[in-house]
Amino acid sequence: MPSTPAETTADSCAFCAILAGKLPASLVHEDDQVIAFMDLRQAVPGHVLVVPRRHVETLFDLDEDTAAQLMRIAVRIARAADAVFAPDGLNLWQSNREAGGQEVPHVHLHVQPRISGDGSLRIYPGPQPPAPTGRETLDAWAGRLRDALQASRAGGSSGD
Repeated sequence: MPSTPAETTADSCAFCAILAGKLPASLVHEDDQVIAFMDLRQAVPGHVLVVPRRHVETLFDLDEDTAAQLMRIAVRIARAADAVFAPDGLNLWQSNREAGGQEVPHVHLHVQPRISGDGSLRIYPGPQPPAPTGRETLDAWAGRLRDALQASRAGGSSGD
C-alpha cells in the first residue's frame, strides 16, 4: 500500500532514494543544497524538478536559505529550458499537502515549459467570476497576514 504524505519519511521517499543513488535520475544540476532532474512525466519537453537534498515534506517546513537556492536554480533552469526548447511559455509550480496536489511528500519545484494549447495545469475549469469578497474583507485578510509575517520576523523563525 503506498504511503500517504503523513507516513512518508526520508527512508520511504522516492526523491530521497534518487538522492541516495537507489533510483536513477537524469540530472540537470546538483550542488550542496539542491539537485534538479528531469521529471519522468514530460507532457512538454523540458519538465524539470528542483529538489532540496534534505528531506523536507512541505514548503512550510523549508528553511529560507534552501528556499532561496531552490528558486535561484529554478530560474537558471527556466532560462536554459527557454534556450534549448523554445517553449511558448513556462510555469513554475510547487504543491503542498494532498489538498494542494502534492504527490511526492518532499518539497520540490516544477519547471514546466509550455506549448500553447497543451492543456497542462488547467487550474480553473472556465472563466472565474470575481470572488464575492469585498475590499473590507481583503484588507482584513491582508492585515492578518502582515501580522503573521511580523510575528515570524520577531520570533526569528526561518522555517528551520
